[in-house]
Amino acid sequence: MDGKTKAIVAHITLIGWIIALVTNSNETKDELASFYIRQNLGLILLGFVLGLIPVINFVAWIFPLVLWIMSLIGAINGEQKVSPLVGQYFQDWFKGL
Repeated sequence: MDGKTKAIVAHITLIGWIIALVTNSNETKDELASFYIRQNLGLILLGFVLGLIPVINFVAWIFPLVLWIMSLIGAINGEQKVSPLVGQYFQDWFKGL
């Protein structure tokens, strides 16, 4: 699987993210796939945390959803596009992936 495919698979639910993480092992590590694995881990966690706030539960899902769509478009185009506002933090926090 090439890096672009791994980056797209990382966007397909948590199971797709795990598959992309496992296939992007040290022997076949691709920078594009690693970039989107980090981005999507952050988006998954952001959606989970915002979803725990009962008052803004539904509205809170819109922000991560929009960021996820923007990230998916970047992966399809094969470009490393950082998610607005939070993407650079995800790259810093999860640089070990």
